[in-house]
Amino acid sequence: MMNPDALETFFDVVSERIKACGNEVRRVFHGRGRCYEGLEQITADWLGQGVLQIAIFKEADPSFYQVLRDGIEKFCQSDIWKNAGGTTVVLQHRDREGAETETLVGEQPQQINVIENGLTYKLDLGKRQNNGLFLDMRLGREWVQNNAKHKRVLNLFAYTCGFSVAAVEGKADQVVNLDMAKSSLSRGRENHQLNQHNLNQVAFLGHELFKSWGKVKKYGPYDLVIIDPPSFQKGSFVLTKDYAKILRRLPDLVEKGGDVLACVNAPDIQPSFLMEQMAECAPEFEFVSRLDNPPEFEDIDTDSALKVMHFKRQG
Repeated sequence: MMNPDALETFFDVVSERIKACGNEVRRVFHGRGRCYEGLEQITADWLGQGVLQIAIFKEADPSFYQVLRDGIEKFCQSDIWKNAGGTTVVLQHRDREGAETETLVGEQPQQINVIENGLTYKLDLGKRQNNGLFLDMRLGREWVQNNAKHKRVLNLFAYTCGFSVAAVEGKADQVVNLDMAKSSLSRGRENHQLNQHNLNQVAFLGHELFKSWGKVKKYGPYDLVIIDPPSFQKGSFVLTKDYAKILRRLPDLVEKGGDVLACVNAPDIQPSFLMEQMAECAPEFEFVSRLDNPPEFEDIDTDSALKVMHFKRQG
Protein backbone atom coordinates (compact mmCIF):
# COMPACT_ATOMS: atom_id res chain seq x y z
CA MET A 1 0.00 0.00 0.00
CA MET A 2 1.35 3.43 -0.96
CA ASN A 3 1.76 5.63 2.10
CA PRO A 4 1.32 9.42 1.74
CA ASP A 5 3.49 9.93 4.83
CA ALA A 6 6.40 8.38 2.93
CA LEU A 7 6.31 11.05 0.22
CA GLU A 8 8.63 13.24 2.29
CA THR A 9 11.33 10.65 1.54
CA PHE A 10 10.37 10.73 -2.16
CA PHE A 11 10.96 14.46 -2.40
CA ASP A 12 14.17 14.27 -0.35
CA VAL A 13 15.63 11.69 -2.76
CA VAL A 14 14.45 13.51 -5.89
CA SER A 15 15.88 16.79 -4.57
CA GLU A 16 19.27 15.25 -3.90
CA ARG A 17 19.56 13.39 -7.19
CA ILE A 18 18.23 16.06 -9.49
CA LYS A 19 21.10 18.31 -8.44
CA ALA A 20 23.60 15.86 -9.96
CA CYS A 21 21.81 15.31 -13.28
CA GLY A 22 22.58 18.49 -15.15
CA ASN A 23 20.78 18.15 -18.47
CA GLU A 24 21.23 14.36 -18.72
CA VAL A 25 18.26 12.01 -18.47
CA ARG A 26 18.26 9.96 -15.24
CA ARG A 27 15.97 7.99 -12.96
CA VAL A 28 15.83 10.10 -9.80
CA PHE A 29 13.53 7.87 -7.76
CA HIS A 30 13.04 4.13 -8.10
CA GLY A 31 10.38 2.85 -5.76
CA ARG A 32 9.94 -0.30 -7.85
CA GLY A 33 13.12 -1.71 -6.32
CA ARG A 34 11.25 -1.95 -2.99
CA CYS A 35 13.94 -0.09 -1.08
CA TYR A 36 11.49 2.61 0.09
CA GLU A 37 8.62 1.32 2.18
CA GLY A 38 5.29 2.81 1.19
CA LEU A 39 6.63 4.05 -2.17
CA GLU A 40 6.91 0.77 -4.07
CA GLN A 41 4.68 1.87 -6.96
CA ILE A 42 6.17 5.25 -7.86
CA THR A 43 9.16 6.34 -9.95
CA ALA A 44 10.50 9.67 -11.17
CA ASP A 45 12.69 10.47 -14.17
CA TRP A 46 14.49 13.72 -14.85
CA LEU A 47 14.38 14.12 -18.63
CA GLY A 48 16.48 17.26 -18.80
CA GLN A 49 15.24 20.47 -20.44
CA GLY A 50 13.28 21.18 -17.29
CA VAL A 51 10.99 18.14 -17.40
CA LEU A 52 10.31 15.75 -14.51
CA GLN A 53 8.19 12.68 -15.29
CA ILE A 54 6.59 10.83 -12.39
CA ALA A 55 4.93 7.44 -12.91
CA ILE A 56 2.52 5.54 -10.66
CA PHE A 57 2.10 1.83 -11.35
CA LYS A 58 -0.81 0.96 -9.06
CA GLU A 59 -3.83 3.01 -8.05
CA ALA A 60 -3.33 4.67 -4.65
CA ASP A 61 -5.74 6.20 -2.16
CA PRO A 62 -6.94 9.75 -2.97
CA SER A 63 -4.93 11.04 0.01
CA PHE A 64 -1.70 9.88 -1.65
CA TYR A 65 -2.40 11.88 -4.80
CA GLN A 66 -3.30 14.96 -2.80
CA VAL A 67 -0.10 14.85 -0.74
CA LEU A 68 1.88 14.22 -3.94
CA ARG A 69 0.33 17.24 -5.67
CA ASP A 70 0.93 19.46 -2.62
CA GLY A 71 4.51 18.24 -2.45
CA ILE A 72 5.09 18.98 -6.13
CA GLU A 73 3.73 22.48 -5.73
CA LYS A 74 6.13 23.10 -2.85
CA PHE A 75 9.07 21.42 -4.64
CA CYS A 76 8.59 23.57 -7.73
CA GLN A 77 9.12 26.69 -5.59
CA SER A 78 12.44 25.41 -4.22
CA ASP A 79 15.89 26.65 -5.20
CA ILE A 80 16.80 23.11 -6.25
CA TRP A 81 14.03 23.09 -8.88
CA LYS A 82 14.89 26.59 -10.07
CA ASN A 83 18.63 25.84 -10.25
CA ALA A 84 17.88 22.71 -12.30
CA GLY A 85 15.89 24.83 -14.75
CA GLY A 86 12.69 22.96 -13.90
CA THR A 87 9.59 23.98 -15.85
CA THR A 88 7.33 20.93 -16.20
CA VAL A 89 6.05 18.02 -14.10
CA VAL A 90 3.99 15.27 -15.74
CA LEU A 91 2.32 12.35 -13.99
CA GLN A 92 1.88 9.09 -15.89
CA HIS A 93 -0.68 6.62 -14.56
CA ARG A 94 0.83 3.33 -15.71
CA ASP A 95 -2.04 1.43 -14.07
CA ARG A 96 -4.68 3.13 -16.21
CA GLU A 97 -5.70 2.27 -19.74
CA GLY A 98 -3.45 3.96 -22.28
CA ALA A 99 -1.02 4.95 -19.51
CA GLU A 100 -2.96 8.19 -19.06
CA THR A 101 -0.65 11.16 -18.54
CA GLU A 102 -1.55 14.48 -16.93
CA THR A 103 0.44 17.68 -16.69
CA LEU A 104 0.76 18.97 -13.13
CA VAL A 105 3.10 21.90 -13.72
CA GLY A 106 3.95 23.80 -16.91
CA GLU A 107 3.25 22.50 -20.41
CA GLN A 108 3.94 18.95 -21.51
CA PRO A 109 5.90 18.58 -24.74
CA GLN A 110 4.70 15.76 -26.99
CA GLN A 111 8.30 14.90 -27.81
CA ILE A 112 11.60 15.71 -26.18
CA ASN A 113 15.23 15.10 -27.09
CA VAL A 114 17.09 13.74 -24.08
CA ILE A 115 20.81 13.32 -23.51
CA GLU A 116 22.43 10.23 -22.02
CA ASN A 117 26.20 9.86 -21.85
CA GLY A 118 26.46 12.71 -24.34
CA LEU A 119 24.20 11.01 -26.91
CA THR A 120 20.77 12.29 -27.97
CA TYR A 121 17.55 10.26 -28.14
CA LYS A 122 14.03 11.37 -29.02
CA LEU A 123 11.27 10.38 -26.59
CA ASP A 124 7.48 10.54 -26.80
CA LEU A 125 5.55 11.83 -23.81
CA GLY A 126 1.94 11.07 -23.05
CA LYS A 127 1.34 8.77 -26.02
CA ARG A 128 2.21 5.30 -24.83
CA GLN A 129 3.42 3.30 -21.85
CA ASN A 130 7.11 3.31 -22.88
CA ASN A 131 8.56 6.57 -24.12
CA GLY A 132 11.44 5.26 -26.24
CA LEU A 133 14.42 4.67 -23.92
CA PHE A 134 14.77 2.23 -21.02
CA LEU A 135 16.86 4.12 -18.49
CA ASP A 136 17.92 1.04 -16.53
CA MET A 137 20.00 -0.02 -19.56
CA ARG A 138 22.24 3.06 -19.31
CA LEU A 139 25.36 1.11 -18.33
CA GLY A 140 24.63 -1.54 -20.96
CA ARG A 141 24.65 1.12 -23.67
CA GLU A 142 27.82 2.56 -22.18
CA TRP A 143 29.46 -0.90 -22.27
CA VAL A 144 28.53 -1.31 -25.93
CA GLN A 145 29.93 2.12 -26.79
CA ASN A 146 33.19 1.21 -25.07
CA ASN A 147 33.46 -2.23 -26.70
CA ALA A 148 32.17 -1.76 -30.25
CA LYS A 149 35.23 -0.37 -32.04
CA HIS A 150 35.70 -1.97 -35.50
CA LYS A 151 33.06 -4.61 -34.72
CA ARG A 152 30.06 -5.89 -36.63
CA VAL A 153 27.12 -5.71 -34.25
CA LEU A 154 23.73 -7.43 -34.32
CA ASN A 155 21.05 -5.77 -32.20
CA LEU A 156 18.06 -8.09 -31.72
CA PHE A 157 14.75 -6.67 -30.47
CA ALA A 158 16.29 -3.30 -31.28
CA TYR A 159 13.27 -1.15 -30.29
CA THR A 160 14.41 2.46 -30.92
CA CYS A 161 18.02 1.39 -31.51
CA GLY A 162 19.63 2.71 -28.32
CA PHE A 163 22.33 0.03 -28.45
CA SER A 164 22.90 0.81 -32.13
CA VAL A 165 23.42 4.51 -31.44
CA ALA A 166 25.93 3.62 -28.72
CA ALA A 167 27.72 1.14 -31.00
CA VAL A 168 28.11 3.56 -33.92
CA GLU A 169 29.31 6.25 -31.52
CA GLY A 170 31.83 3.68 -30.31
CA LYS A 171 33.10 3.31 -33.90
CA ALA A 172 31.48 0.00 -34.82
CA ASP A 173 32.03 -0.88 -38.48
CA GLN A 174 28.44 -2.01 -38.99
CA VAL A 175 25.25 -2.43 -36.94
CA VAL A 176 22.22 -4.51 -37.91
CA ASN A 177 19.00 -3.71 -36.03
CA LEU A 178 16.09 -6.14 -36.09
CA ASP A 179 12.65 -5.44 -34.67
CA MET A 180 9.18 -6.35 -35.92
CA ALA A 181 7.92 -2.84 -35.04
CA LYS A 182 8.88 -0.73 -38.04
CA SER A 183 7.76 2.44 -36.27
CA SER A 184 10.36 1.79 -33.54
CA LEU A 185 13.06 1.31 -36.17
CA SER A 186 12.01 4.59 -37.78
CA ARG A 187 12.58 6.28 -34.45
CA GLY A 188 15.93 4.49 -34.27
CA ARG A 189 16.86 6.02 -37.61
CA GLU A 190 15.94 9.43 -36.21
CA ASN A 191 18.09 8.78 -33.15
CA HIS A 192 21.10 8.07 -35.36
CA GLN A 193 20.44 11.22 -37.36
CA LEU A 194 20.22 13.28 -34.16
CA ASN A 195 23.79 12.15 -33.44
CA GLN A 196 25.04 12.85 -36.98
CA HIS A 197 25.79 9.19 -37.64
CA ASN A 198 26.51 7.71 -41.05
CA LEU A 199 23.44 5.59 -41.83
CA ASN A 200 25.39 3.65 -44.46
CA GLN A 201 26.83 1.74 -41.49
CA VAL A 202 23.40 0.82 -40.11
CA ALA A 203 20.78 -1.66 -41.34
CA PHE A 204 17.16 -1.67 -40.13
CA LEU A 205 15.31 -4.97 -40.55
CA GLY A 206 11.59 -4.73 -39.77
CA HIS A 207 10.92 -8.44 -39.45
CA GLU A 208 9.80 -11.08 -36.99
CA LEU A 209 13.00 -12.73 -35.80
CA PHE A 210 12.06 -16.40 -36.04
CA LYS A 211 11.04 -15.98 -39.69
CA SER A 212 14.14 -14.00 -40.64
CA TRP A 213 17.25 -16.00 -39.75
CA GLY A 214 18.37 -15.96 -43.40
CA LYS A 215 18.30 -12.15 -43.55
CA VAL A 216 20.09 -11.87 -40.22
CA LYS A 217 22.78 -14.38 -41.16
CA LYS A 218 23.42 -12.66 -44.51
CA TYR A 219 24.90 -9.61 -42.74
CA GLY A 220 27.11 -11.71 -40.45
CA PRO A 221 29.13 -13.15 -38.96
CA TYR A 222 29.09 -10.74 -36.04
CA ASP A 223 31.61 -9.75 -33.40
CA LEU A 224 28.93 -8.68 -30.92
CA VAL A 225 25.32 -9.82 -30.60
CA ILE A 226 22.89 -8.05 -28.25
CA ILE A 227 19.75 -9.91 -27.16
CA ASP A 228 17.32 -7.71 -25.25
CA PRO A 229 13.85 -9.22 -25.70
CA PRO A 230 10.54 -8.39 -24.04
CA SER A 231 9.44 -10.85 -21.39
CA PHE A 232 6.27 -11.45 -23.35
CA GLN A 233 5.08 -10.29 -26.74
CA LYS A 234 1.72 -11.70 -27.74
CA GLY A 235 1.96 -14.05 -30.69
CA SER A 236 5.70 -13.67 -31.19
CA PHE A 237 7.84 -14.15 -28.06
CA VAL A 238 7.61 -15.83 -24.68
CA LEU A 239 10.91 -15.46 -22.85
CA THR A 240 10.95 -18.76 -20.97
CA LYS A 241 10.06 -20.72 -24.11
CA ASP A 242 11.71 -18.81 -26.95
CA TYR A 243 15.04 -17.55 -25.58
CA ALA A 244 16.60 -20.95 -26.21
CA LYS A 245 15.70 -20.72 -29.91
CA ILE A 246 17.93 -17.64 -30.21
CA LEU A 247 20.81 -19.09 -28.23
CA ARG A 248 20.91 -22.19 -30.45
CA ARG A 249 21.55 -19.92 -33.45
CA LEU A 250 24.51 -18.12 -31.91
CA PRO A 251 27.21 -20.51 -33.23
CA ASP A 252 26.07 -19.62 -36.77
CA LEU A 253 26.05 -15.90 -36.08
CA VAL A 254 29.03 -15.08 -33.86
CA GLU A 255 32.72 -15.12 -34.77
CA LYS A 256 35.12 -17.07 -32.57
CA GLY A 257 36.19 -14.71 -29.82
CA GLY A 258 32.98 -12.72 -30.31
CA ASP A 259 30.78 -11.36 -27.54
CA VAL A 260 27.13 -11.75 -26.59
CA LEU A 261 25.13 -9.50 -24.28
CA ALA A 262 22.09 -11.51 -23.18
CA CYS A 263 19.50 -9.54 -21.23
CA VAL A 264 16.44 -10.36 -19.13
CA ASN A 265 14.22 -7.83 -17.37
CA ALA A 266 11.67 -10.14 -15.76
CA PRO A 267 11.70 -10.00 -11.93
CA ASP A 268 10.80 -13.67 -11.56
CA ILE A 269 13.61 -14.92 -13.84
CA GLN A 270 16.91 -15.54 -12.06
CA PRO A 271 20.37 -14.93 -13.57
CA SER A 272 20.87 -18.70 -13.49
CA PHE A 273 18.25 -19.00 -16.25
CA LEU A 274 20.58 -17.43 -18.81
CA MET A 275 23.62 -19.32 -17.51
CA GLU A 276 21.84 -22.66 -17.78
CA GLN A 277 20.22 -21.91 -21.13
CA MET A 278 23.53 -20.85 -22.65
CA ALA A 279 25.34 -23.91 -21.29
CA GLU A 280 22.68 -26.16 -22.80
CA CYS A 281 22.07 -24.42 -26.14
CA ALA A 282 25.47 -22.87 -26.99
CA PRO A 283 28.13 -24.37 -24.72
CA GLU A 284 31.02 -22.78 -26.64
CA PHE A 285 29.94 -19.42 -25.15
CA GLU A 286 31.52 -18.89 -21.75
CA PHE A 287 30.08 -16.59 -19.08
CA VAL A 288 32.30 -13.57 -18.43
CA SER A 289 30.37 -11.29 -16.08
CA ARG A 290 27.07 -9.69 -15.22
CA LEU A 291 27.08 -5.97 -15.93
CA ASP A 292 26.26 -3.62 -13.08
CA ASN A 293 22.93 -1.85 -13.12
CA PRO A 294 22.88 1.94 -12.66
CA PRO A 295 23.07 2.79 -8.95
CA GLU A 296 19.91 4.89 -9.19
CA PHE A 297 17.99 1.66 -9.89
CA GLU A 298 18.57 0.28 -6.40
CA ASP A 299 16.76 -2.99 -5.73
CA ILE A 300 16.19 -4.95 -2.53
CA ASP A 301 16.88 -8.13 -4.54
CA THR A 302 19.51 -7.79 -7.28
CA ASP A 303 18.30 -11.04 -8.87
CA SER A 304 14.91 -9.40 -9.49
CA ALA A 305 16.46 -6.41 -11.23
CA LEU A 306 17.62 -6.13 -14.83
CA LYS A 307 20.08 -8.87 -15.79
CA VAL A 308 22.67 -8.08 -18.48
CA MET A 309 25.00 -11.05 -18.92
CA HIS A 310 28.22 -10.98 -20.95
CA PHE A 311 29.31 -14.19 -22.71
CA LYS A 312 32.29 -14.78 -25.02
CA ARG A 313 32.70 -17.42 -27.68
CA GLN A 314 35.72 -19.61 -27.08
CA GLY A 315 38.09 -21.01 -29.68
